[in-house]
Amino acid sequence: MAKEKKLVEAITSMEEDFAQWYTDVVKKAELIAYSSVKGCMIIKPAGYAIWENIQKSLDEKFKETGVENLYMPLFIPESLLQKEKDHVEGFAPEVAWVTCGGLNELQERLCVRPTSETLFCDFYANEVQSYRDLPKIYNQWCSVVRWEKETRPFLRSREFLWQEGHTVHATAEEAIARTEQMLNLYADFLENELAIPVIRGRKTDKEKFAGAEATYTIESLMHDGKALQSGTSHNFGDGFARAFGIQYTDKENKLQYAHQTSWGMTTRVIGAIIMVHGDNSGLVLPPRIAPVQVAIIPIQQNKEGVLDKAYELKRVLEKGFKVKVDDTDKSPGWKFSEQEMRGIPVRIELGPKDIEANQCVVVRRDTREKMVISLDEIENRLPEILDAMQKEMFERAKTHRDSHTYVAKNYEEFKDTIANKPGFVKAMWCGDVECENKIKEETTATSRCIPFKQETIADTCVCCGKPARQMVYWGKAY
Repeated sequence: MAKEKKLVEAITSMEEDFAQWYTDVVKKAELIAYSSVKGCMIIKPAGYAIWENIQKSLDEKFKETGVENLYMPLFIPESLLQKEKDHVEGFAPEVAWVTCGGLNELQERLCVRPTSETLFCDFYANEVQSYRDLPKIYNQWCSVVRWEKETRPFLRSREFLWQEGHTVHATAEEAIARTEQMLNLYADFLENELAIPVIRGRKTDKEKFAGAEATYTIESLMHDGKALQSGTSHNFGDGFARAFGIQYTDKENKLQYAHQTSWGMTTRVIGAIIMVHGDNSGLVLPPRIAPVQVAIIPIQQNKEGVLDKAYELKRVLEKGFKVKVDDTDKSPGWKFSEQEMRGIPVRIELGPKDIEANQCVVVRRDTREKMVISLDEIENRLPEILDAMQKEMFERAKTHRDSHTYVAKNYEEFKDTIANKPGFVKAMWCGDVECENKIKEETTATSRCIPFKQETIADTCVCCGKPARQMVYWGKAY
């Protein structure tokens, strides 16, 4: 009993210290381990299995839109990185450099990719010659390196996993359409698969991707009221094409510059899953993304027939679900705590009395609701239970986000809300970067996005009082 109690006590209450709660969960649920490489994490099997499911689902959705996967080199020559001025300036503080090869100093420094725009541009400059070569719709799954000063598992690490899509098109209209298409794909994925509601919008010029003409984003709200940028899609226009000489001959045999996009999602969405759905007992994984959806826990498994019945039930259920039998010699109480810690959506308890009554006890991870269900009906009832859990997790997250979204009509109200009410703040903005900078300096809040769905809260900017141009979501962010 003392050992079982210790497992739960290993997690700091999120109400007491949210940051420590998060760290405790990722460690105790065995999602990550700290490595001897400062700022880098080891993603353990339980964490990587979540990423594999994300990767598989996204990859299928990408390919339905015509995306092809490829792979680019890890290293970027410094001269190549320097070709797009805004881009290199934006990434310069985070770049890691290779200066030696073996025992010899390199003639030219190599950047360890923080992102691959320059490599793709260099590639496209040779690949694209005619309008017949367009469009190119490519993506790569890889890791990137950004020398972050402060790191936190999944949210910020010096090396992280992601996918980066890079496309090249004949016209601006095609590039804009692809940029919007991928943002909506990300948004639908988060809402339908991860049960995380998002705000879709455009970044301000200050917050957009270095070198982009426009950056679109999906912003989600964590349980502690902080925002998390959960996916971005960038329209590059023809800026990179001009810097790298990506030109094609059109149908009139005239030379034109191509138009490009880029879009990406990273392992930080695992952090979002944890911080949106987790509780003081650990992870709560949405059924559609969970590596294990059902944990069968035999009670008094030393009794004759109990383990056999558990595995018989597994064989029935694994035709449609990802099922695991916990046949370890730990006590049932410990197994329950471990299943909750790992966020497995459904637990099935099966003991001698249940077998005698031809039933089992089904427990939902999110609500702890217990249901006694006939073994003859469990195969048909399970889809209903998991679908209800998926839907209700999304609705709870949406209710939390909406109840922590505030409106501010003047600067005093804005500052008071930011200081005392964690969450999103909707406020009008004049479009001047000086107001954006002032808000960040005085409140530490940043513009999260200019939502596509605009509202008129007031006629004047919340900061300076000049005529307002747009409504913006503001907030403190990870």
